[in-house]
Amino acid sequence: GFHPETEESSSLLQRAVSLLHRSYLDSASQGSFQYSQAILVEKDVFLSELKAFAQAKEAAGYSQEELEETFAFLLFDNEEEAKEVCQAGLRVNSSSVSMLGDPAKGVYISKYADCLHPRPWYHGRSGYIVICKLIKGKVKVVSENYTTSYTCPSPGYDCHIAVSVGNIPSKTNHCQAFEQSQFYVYEVSGGSTAERPRQICPYIII
Repeated sequence: GFHPETEESSSLLQRAVSLLHRSYLDSASQGSFQYSQAILVEKDVFLSELKAFAQAKEAAGYSQEELEETFAFLLFDNEEEAKEVCQAGLRVNSSSVSMLGDPAKGVYISKYADCLHPRPWYHGRSGYIVICKLIKGKVKVVSENYTTSYTCPSPGYDCHIAVSVGNIPSKTNHCQAFEQSQFYVYEVSGGSTAERPRQICPYIII
């Protein structure tokens, strides 16, 4: 018979893969990626902070849609880096991307599971994806800013997205598609920025 854990880990892998498949920008990606192993990484502290964030925002009058949990994705070259984010959470100053907001005041995370890196994925390459739960909250659409005077987090909002998100033409080059499909997520309270926004909760490493 199956050991409960293999049964469980295979269903976790299936759940993770179907979640990734639903989150592709390009439907042709379905056949392009192979996923071998999924590890559930939910940490109570992050889950309870996600819940606390949702409760606080609900009390502040956010709509159900703004409080809805969605998923977003991070890519790492090695397992140590992936595990570290799952242990420590996604912290500010961790991104080389800066066009939606100051990387020292927020974090970047990808909307699409097949567009996780400015350069296309080449054949034979492997890596680790961290699937995170995300509550986007109030989303502000901002123009991409490629200068060094970074866009700051917007008061009253929780997340920036690029003007063109949601309608990325298939002709777009990979780097642009990657940049346009980032969420810039932050948590500002009392004028200071949280080191780790509570609205992102690492969920599965695959």
